[in-house]
Amino acid sequence: MAPSRSRDVQLTSIAGAEDDDAGDLEEVRLLDSYDSRDGIDDGGMRRIQVRVTGMTCAACSTSVESALCAVDGVITASVALLQNKADVVFNPALVKDEDIKNAIEDAGFEAEILPEPSTTGKMPHGTLVGQFIIGGMTCAACVNSVEGILRDLPGIKRAVVALATSLGEVEYDPSVIGKDDIVNAIEDAGFEGSFVQSSEQDKVVFEVVGVYSLIDTQVLEGVLGSIKGVRQFRFDQISGQLDIVFDPEVLSPRYLVDGIEGGSNGKFKLRVRNPYTRMASKDVEESSTMFRLFMSSLLLSIPLFFMKLVCPHIPMIYSLLLRRCGPFLMGDWLKWGLVSIIQFVIGKRFYIAATRALKNGSTNMDVLVAVGTTASYAYSVCALLYGALTGFRAPVYFETSAMLITFVLLGKYLECLAKGKTSDAIKKLVELAPATALLIIKDKEEKEIDSLLIQPGDMLKVLPGTKIPADGIVTWGSSYVNESMVTGEAVPVQKEVNASVIGGTINLHGVLHIQATKVGSDTVLSQIISLVETAQMSKAPIQKFADYVASIFVPTVVSLALLTFFSWYGAGSVGAYPEEWLPENGNHFVFALMFSIAVVVIACPCALGLATPTAVMVATGVGANNGVLIKGGDALERAQMVKYVIFDKTGTLTQGKASVTTAKTFTGMQRGEFLRLVASAEASSEHPLAQAIVEYARHFHFFDDSSASNGAQNGAKELKSGWLFDVSDFIALPGKGVQCLIDGKPILVGNRKLMAESGIDISDEVENFVVELEESARTGVLVAYDGIVIGVLGISDPLKREASVVIEGLQKMGVRPVMVTGDNRRTARAVAKEVGIQDVRAEVMPAGKADVVQSFQKDGSIVAMVGDGINDSPALAAADVGMAIGAGTDIAIEAADYVLMRNNLEDVITAIDLSRKTFSRIRLNYVFAMVYNVVAIPVAAGALYPSLRIKLPPWVAGACMALSSVSVVCSSLLLRRYRRPRLTQILEIVVE
Repeated sequence: MAPSRSRDVQLTSIAGAEDDDAGDLEEVRLLDSYDSRDGIDDGGMRRIQVRVTGMTCAACSTSVESALCAVDGVITASVALLQNKADVVFNPALVKDEDIKNAIEDAGFEAEILPEPSTTGKMPHGTLVGQFIIGGMTCAACVNSVEGILRDLPGIKRAVVALATSLGEVEYDPSVIGKDDIVNAIEDAGFEGSFVQSSEQDKVVFEVVGVYSLIDTQVLEGVLGSIKGVRQFRFDQISGQLDIVFDPEVLSPRYLVDGIEGGSNGKFKLRVRNPYTRMASKDVEESSTMFRLFMSSLLLSIPLFFMKLVCPHIPMIYSLLLRRCGPFLMGDWLKWGLVSIIQFVIGKRFYIAATRALKNGSTNMDVLVAVGTTASYAYSVCALLYGALTGFRAPVYFETSAMLITFVLLGKYLECLAKGKTSDAIKKLVELAPATALLIIKDKEEKEIDSLLIQPGDMLKVLPGTKIPADGIVTWGSSYVNESMVTGEAVPVQKEVNASVIGGTINLHGVLHIQATKVGSDTVLSQIISLVETAQMSKAPIQKFADYVASIFVPTVVSLALLTFFSWYGAGSVGAYPEEWLPENGNHFVFALMFSIAVVVIACPCALGLATPTAVMVATGVGANNGVLIKGGDALERAQMVKYVIFDKTGTLTQGKASVTTAKTFTGMQRGEFLRLVASAEASSEHPLAQAIVEYARHFHFFDDSSASNGAQNGAKELKSGWLFDVSDFIALPGKGVQCLIDGKPILVGNRKLMAESGIDISDEVENFVVELEESARTGVLVAYDGIVIGVLGISDPLKREASVVIEGLQKMGVRPVMVTGDNRRTARAVAKEVGIQDVRAEVMPAGKADVVQSFQKDGSIVAMVGDGINDSPALAAADVGMAIGAGTDIAIEAADYVLMRNNLEDVITAIDLSRKTFSRIRLNYVFAMVYNVVAIPVAAGALYPSLRIKLPPWVAGACMALSSVSVVCSSLLLRRYRRPRLTQILEIVVE
């Protein structure tokens, strides 16, 4: 049966489905990192953090607190003077974020609402985030217009729009406003809007093949209606898109596919639709549209210039053009007709966008194009009519309108291509995900499924040379895996049973069976894509300059154009310049009009608006390719001004693989018995030093190194009943050690502080031995049994091989390295001396690391913190730039601004070096954009005409305008050539 040509859109609600559930069609996606840290509590309150600038003493912080508490709706407000931050809990029904900011500014300080760190799961209390494609934005003024209109809508909590990606992310309350209302608001503002995606667990979008007629549609509807758990569905026959809302507790997307394909006897084939595919198709569609419009305008413009430049030299054709046809010459009719098509058919988009922008009280690049082309076109038409009525033939400038529109469209097309290049990083990351996977089912049978349908717990088979379909654990087989596309580490990693694997990486040699542990948006690859997207959506503080200029740019240019017109026209009227300057058959009005049109069309706010976001987009992509994930433009801006880098010692400067190097007894106890006592006490501890002690004791007793692969602690527990003593009253004392009872006698394992607090004397012999260990960069662990020190263990954590070189490299860059550790002062100083760090903070409790960070921030210095664990997260959050190294823990990643995927300190230098080069490029972009406008506008206004006779025809001015924004984007694209400094280059870095 022939396919139906009618657009068959159906919205069907399955009987028994709850309306409330059916309405929740969007959820959090890319703005997870903007979610509230604590969100909205059960009482409906909301918490935000505000950066407060200008506080100098306690009186200032008290003043800010008083101003905040005086705002109706603010529940509590606390101000941290050293952090320059205010923490505010308020009722969102009574007060908005902007009201809090205004209250602080009214108190005499500068305020900035801080982006709130990421959380997983849904936004609190049903608040959703939708992602939208916004077409037609040309400059920062367009962004400001869309953001302003969206934020004024009821139910909108937050709106972020990115010019470079043409994307907007809106946090909203679905009970107040829906996605269709948001799309309508975008379109009413003069732009194209469409909803892109959501990541909610109860909705899935399929592409359906096999539905060709109304009967097929009815069959599909019947199959869906028979599947228990389907709440609602929508099918578009033209696009083949099927949206399904379902109960995740009853069925899964894979069950839906099996049910629909089985229910149709294999007639329908379903594939999960990847939202990034739609975004890519939109980019291609926009580029194709611009190219089609440009070529149409160019083809119609060629005859115009042929008639103007070539035809006068061909008498036969020229005589036809001069033949009168009614009130006008044949050539005038042809020009008028061709330009009218270009002006009102091809150039219709400029009028539509300009009209809607003016309707909403804003101005943009479309307004300038519409004003310039309309002025030229209107004058030419009036000149024709005037000549028909009076017989005086005045010059017409139809070619100006045509070429102006043609060059603007060429600029837009080139800009689309260039902007597409800036988003290559996300496209490459998306392409890493495999399309299909081999699912191992019962009896070792295999079934190929869509990789987007993988569920946690699935057993998957990975063949050599194929991509690993999801994050998981190896259950069978051995192979080497290339993880460079995710971590940036070029050396393949060996994977054996119980090893973890990352989705999107490539299995090189052997066959692997893996069990999926994380799928969908929870995978490492998806999180990387989300971080890169969020960074590209963010705005660097320096962009506020462009936003301000854009808000006043168009009115200023129009004012300058009017001033130019009246200046030249007035000067001509009083004879201030000779008549020879006028064009042939022209007058002072035409002469002045051409200058004013050139001013309108040469001015370009686009270059200013694209200077920052395009550079940030390229930098985040380059960083991702090098294993450095950047969370936003604000992080980039702060990192390039870093003065101090504070390193956590254990696991950051060191390898994080502590090992016992020395064991000495002082009471005549046998070494084996001594190690058995210590291992028994430490077997219940989670501390890395405790695990090293147990591993050493186990190896001493059994000469067995299996613990190296299975984990010392697990190995000790397995043999605990066989060789370890029974322990009671175990207590772990953070920062000190552990204590417990063995055979009813107390045993303590820890540092001097633990011994002193327990009233245990340390002999000179023991003290001298511990000092000797500490001075050789080892940690001395004292062991006391029944009130007497019986021995000491020396534990060493080797430094990373690149540590000293990186420290020296940072110093060459003008950055001062600092080390913070909970270890004793002697050991800390010995380690610091070995790597070349002069400034050391020792014996710092985990909670005190944030205080160390704040102490360096007192003079306004920008401080970076590098750490890898949960205990580093407060310091990472307190620092101006937090860097989680070696992928870190989930909590550390949430608190950090940079995520360094490799466990390599070189990436610290890469992060700072990339941020510096990025902002050098941004400044260059701004200089170019500003110099272009500052120089081009006076030239277009005729400033050089009296002395040098330099005059820009409007069509040349239009070409300059079109190419200016393209050149800024191309300048940003040069960052793609960035190469991270190598160890041999680091020491050659000098302070800029």
